[in-house]
Amino acid sequence: MNDKFFMYKGYPLVRKGNELYYGYMSDPFVIWIQIIDTNDDKSAKKVRVVQMATKVDDPMKAFVKNTEKECGLYEALDIANVWLEKALGN
Repeated sequence: MNDKFFMYKGYPLVRKGNELYYGYMSDPFVIWIQIIDTNDDKSAKKVRVVQMATKVDDPMKAFVKNTEKECGLYEALDIANVWLEKALGN
């Protein structure tokens, strides 16, 4: 299965447009990254990072924590990786 997805630090990273999902959907948590604003060269300038619970019935209760930062995608992925590792107990 891993050969179908781009992997970043051991977790799948899937992008569609300005949204990225980081982590396995079968795990208790995944990270959703939304690119809010871009630079002239289309690189991320402002992002929203959201930790989401995957086993919750009510979508409004799925958001565990979030942040908005003026940063690039690399820093957003760094935040995502730390949050995911802590949430999964790794």
